[in-house]
Order: sequence, then structure tokens, then C-alpha cells
Amino acid sequence: MLRVHALIPAAGLSVRFGGTTLKQYAHLLGKPVIAHSIDAVRWHPAVIAVTVALAPDDGIYPELIGSHYPSVKTVQGGSSRAQTVLNGLLYIRQQDTECEWVLVHDAARPCLPGEDLEALLKHAPGCRDGAILANPVTDTLKREGASRCIENTVDRSRLWAAQTPQLFRLDPLLSNIQAAISSGTVPTDEAEAMELAGSHPLLVPGSAHNIKITGPQDLVMAEFILLQRGR
Repeated sequence: MLRVHALIPAAGLSVRFGGTTLKQYAHLLGKPVIAHSIDAVRWHPAVIAVTVALAPDDGIYPELIGSHYPSVKTVQGGSSRAQTVLNGLLYIRQQDTECEWVLVHDAARPCLPGEDLEALLKHAPGCRDGAILANPVTDTLKREGASRCIENTVDRSRLWAAQTPQLFRLDPLLSNIQAAISSGTVPTDEAEAMELAGSHPLLVPGSAHNIKITGPQDLVMAEFILLQRGR
């Protein structure tokens, strides 16, 4: 069986969420969003460990989450997602020298369907460059011009919206993120770090229910999704 270590970067400041509550700690059906995200990956038998990367001054996680998830380890994140993930990968490599695969999942994606995780774990090992969950873009896309006027319509025929989890072999991902940061490039997700090194990760179709919490209105949708699922 595939042996995977899950990494959840949670060092962001949630500037788009608004208010004073970080989005990963927003209330969702009786527990913080990040707790749902941890649960969404740790149930699978292939996931042998979970590590959460936190902001240096995060005093919330130990109080709200830590005591409920004693087996989940934590590490200090960085000033960007890329640096946070790199810190997590270095920690995982240090703690588990035999770790081959790392599954990176957003702290603010609490609604990951089990079948999507199953599909990713099934298909990624067959691709040497790893794989990510993603959705084909269905909306008509417009490129903004001056004064927020439309410049042109973008061809969507081969465009996909990236999601998480994203699953890669640990060592290539670690070295590629290091190389990107050293070159002054800050990849916005792990797949981009692989792409910059010439890799071509597989796109595994995911569910539209695997939403990311970016604003308070997303909590309403997440609650609806989880209630319909019976969680």
C-alpha cells in the first residue's frame, strides 16, 4: 500500500477572510475549519502521519486543536506558502527518513470528498511527476484591461482550476521548492514548483464540493455540503 505523510500549511494570515478570526479557525459545525481539513485526510489508511505548519506566533492551534489531535505534529511555517511547505517537508524528512510521498492539503478545504482523495491516491503513483486534484474551468473567462474593462475573452478549453490535496514524491518536491525560492520565484502551489523544474503533474478530476474557505459566505456553503454528507 502507498505510504503517505500529509502536510497541512496553516501559516497564512487570511487577509481575504475579513474580521479578526483566521479562516482556518472559523467555526464550522462545532469545530474549527482546520479540524475538518485534518479529518478529511487522516482517515485514509495510506496516510500514516499528519503534520501542520503554523505561523510562528500561532497560539490558537494548541488551545483549539492540539489536545484533540495528539498524534498530529506541528512545525513552524514561513512568510509564504512555499516557505511554509518547505519547512514542513524538511521536518517530515527529518522525522521520517523513509517517507517517499507527501500529500499537501489546504487548511481551509474542509469539504474534501473521500472519493476524491481515493482517486488521487490511486492515480498519482502512476505519474512520476505526481498529481493534483483539479476541475475543468466551465465559466467564461474575461481578462481585465484598463479601468476594470474587459480586454478580451480567454480560451478556457484547456484550463483547470487547481485544488488540493496535491501529491508528490517528497524529495523532488523539496528540491524543486528550494530551487524556486533560491531563484526568487515564489510558487503559488506545489504543482507550480514542479512545473518550474520541467515536470508535468497529472490532473485528477475533483469535485466542485471541495471548496476553499476564502470569505464568510463560504462557511455557509461548507456547512451545507457537510450536512448533506452527514458529517
